[in-house]
Amino acid sequence: MRIISEQTIRSLGITPKQCTDWIYESFALKSEAQLPAKISVHPTDTDFFTSMPCLLPESKSNPDIRYFGIKEVHRIEGAVPSLGSDMLLYNAKNGDLLALLDGDWITTMRTGAVAAASSKALRKKNSSRYGMLGLGNTARASLLCILEAEPEKHFDVKLLRYKDQAELFIQRFKDYKNVSFEIVDDVKEIAQSVDVLISCITSANGLIVEDESLFPPGITIIPVHMRGFQNCDTTFDRVFGDDTGHVRNFKFFPQYHDYNEIGEVLAGRDPGRKSENQRIIDYNYGLGLHDTLFASKIYEMTLDKSLPEVPIVKETDKFWV
Repeated sequence: MRIISEQTIRSLGITPKQCTDWIYESFALKSEAQLPAKISVHPTDTDFFTSMPCLLPESKSNPDIRYFGIKEVHRIEGAVPSLGSDMLLYNAKNGDLLALLDGDWITTMRTGAVAAASSKALRKKNSSRYGMLGLGNTARASLLCILEAEPEKHFDVKLLRYKDQAELFIQRFKDYKNVSFEIVDDVKEIAQSVDVLISCITSANGLIVEDESLFPPGITIIPVHMRGFQNCDTTFDRVFGDDTGHVRNFKFFPQYHDYNEIGEVLAGRDPGRKSENQRIIDYNYGLGLHDTLFASKIYEMTLDKSLPEVPIVKETDKFWV
């Protein structure tokens, strides 16, 4: 079993554009994959361990391997960092445990890449006005993928001020020529003036914009962490999710207007936006599908590298205790 650390993953030089390409590839495999809904346990009200399994379809390039992955995500109040994740990657053909991977980089980049792909697929034509709330690593990953997937396009991005995060966010993107920023103090101003609103706020007590009528025709909202926009669920023209099995238990799911999975849009089987005036909200709950595909790609990229290994010695004969 290989041990693949975050430092090793970073050393591979995987680009945000490559991450976005992997998102398209993984959604294309979704119908052939086995993707059970997540299972969570809660040691306390706010702490959790969530298991995310996925069995990918057989590899066309390597018939001797079929990847099964399971990611374990945990949040523990008071831990540093409070949120973390690890992954196990198996060959389902023979049950061999191939690798233990740090899951934090994978989670961050695949989440940002999904937001980038979804926003491009669902936004109005010629949209370039973006708003971003919650300016941590997930927001950085989202904008990295957005900018590098469309380097020829210029984006005007409004950032909601919070402590010094907006200034640090702008500094991170100082070398990108296809983006300009404006820092805004009022979330309502952002909501009323952008084409795409990406929220990476991890904790929201209540609604972020209580009057949903402030959202203009044609807006696309992507609440990356699912929070704060439930007043849009029953009033927006279309609602998307990354997997129906994961979102069907959401409170307002029975009242969604014109629901479909975002993968159907990325595959070209659903037009996504049916008019320039439709207001759309897209819930990407986070899929083990993406984690497992990313892990398999990373595993293959490290096969020629010298990495820590843990030998696993299995009994070859039946044994009795």
